[in-house]
Amino acid sequence: MTLFSVEGKTVVVTGGSRGIGRMIAAGFVAAGATVYISSRKAAEVGKTAAELGCVAVPADLSTEEGVSALVDAVTARESRLDVLVNNAGATWGAPLEEYPGHAFDKLWGINVKGVFHLTQRFLPLLRAAASPGDPARVINIGSIDGIRVPSMENYAYSAAKAAVHMLTRHLSQRLARESITVNAIAPGPFESKMMAFALDDPATRSAIESHVPLGRIGTPEDMAGTAIFLSSRAGAYVTGAIIPVDGGISAHGTTS
Repeated sequence: MTLFSVEGKTVVVTGGSRGIGRMIAAGFVAAGATVYISSRKAAEVGKTAAELGCVAVPADLSTEEGVSALVDAVTARESRLDVLVNNAGATWGAPLEEYPGHAFDKLWGINVKGVFHLTQRFLPLLRAAASPGDPARVINIGSIDGIRVPSMENYAYSAAKAAVHMLTRHLSQRLARESITVNAIAPGPFESKMMAFALDDPATRSAIESHVPLGRIGTPEDMAGTAIFLSSRAGAYVTGAIIPVDGGISAHGTTS
């Protein structure tokens, strides 16, 4: 299936030690790509890399030092980067009257500035991999909470993810002329640390599933499959897209 092949491609997945990042990294490894994963916690990212068969790079991407550490580590070993998956992020929930201003600073720094700066710093390697027939790819992980209003009080998170979607469109317009595509995946409910507070409770999990038109929580195959499509020949003509992978929630206007 060469149309969907990513074999031999070099891929970086940030926040790749768990949750959605791990799902995507595992999918690329199984499909024959060389994968680098990053995370703030060295022990955790090392353990995941050993389990998946990829390369671990501990890095805090909310800081310039962390961005440099990841870029330098990959540049030392690779002359090109075919796919950059900007997945690292954070969330924050609190009642409106108690919602702290510093939550916006934290989430803007990680979820938006981190995506921009890492993409910016990896441009030389992305350009080295890019060609009109097989562009280099940037995949940003947004959220359906950046598309429709969530029921949860995660104000900074939804605002930051909406910003990721617009940043995706803006970068896609600028980088298309260099044969670099930029797209975003907007996940709905998946097994992750961010969703654990809800999905670990059977009653809450059932309630969330009842709001998903397809009636279930997303699987690793759902997430990895979308990323691999965007990174393969099959997705070479797609750029500037925000792709909901949410079981139909956003299309039906259903809150979670």
